[in-house]
Amino acid sequence: MDDTIDAVQADRELKNKHRAMWALGDYPALATDIIADLGPALVRAGRIRPGDRVLDVAAGSGNAAIPAALSGASVVASDLTPELFDAGRRRAAEVGAHVEWQQADAEAMPFADDEFDTVMSCVGVMFAPHHQASADELVRVCRPGGTISLLSWTPEGFIGQMFATMKPYAPPPPPGAQPPPLWGREDHVRALFSHRVTDVVATRKTLRVDQFRSPEDFRDYFKTRYGPTIAVYRNIADYPDRVAALDRELADLARRFDYGTGSTVMNWEYLLLTARKW
Repeated sequence: MDDTIDAVQADRELKNKHRAMWALGDYPALATDIIADLGPALVRAGRIRPGDRVLDVAAGSGNAAIPAALSGASVVASDLTPELFDAGRRRAAEVGAHVEWQQADAEAMPFADDEFDTVMSCVGVMFAPHHQASADELVRVCRPGGTISLLSWTPEGFIGQMFATMKPYAPPPPPGAQPPPLWGREDHVRALFSHRVTDVVATRKTLRVDQFRSPEDFRDYFKTRYGPTIAVYRNIADYPDRVAALDRELADLARRFDYGTGSTVMNWEYLLLTARKW
């Protein structure tokens, strides 16, 4: 009994840390400034239609939920970090989209079995620490014959490499936690879903990112707006040499991916995967 109580408490503490991390900075601004095109791309890939019942898992401020609602679907946007919802509500109101916002843990969602026609996540569920638990929930709440649509950063792409760059400066992950970019590997996702899905279509695509004047501009933007980056810098705040080293490494990473002339232009790779639940 004590072991069970300890495990529940440890999971609660881990989720509280994740919630606090994503509330740092200004992720809604980043979603609007940098990755606004990804949500509509996921909605198109999932072939969401008017009248569909849709769940956006780890929805953030609604980068995918809002375009899904604009397509005529009935949409629930769920996220562990409800602090992100206010920006989503404002954006939805601006464009006339009706979205239901609900706090939920992707690894233990408060929805019924087989409740949704489409279950989707845009660079969201990949950050839940226990991949199998999240995959099981995605399948559980999707109706038989329904669609699971996922967009995830790849390990080899820019964001995957950014996490690899930050890893030596971050606290060690808790036992059982898996790296987020694994969701960007088709074989990993197929293994998570196993025989429970069919008609898997997986395509690697890239997002053109040209909003930054320089590699250092990218670094400074993420240092102030992106929760995971902010958290890593807080972890090393008492070590100026390590802060300076990470500063250099993040700018160098952007420089390696930069193919612009006069300003920084990068292609950020992601995996777009759809599947049908048996």
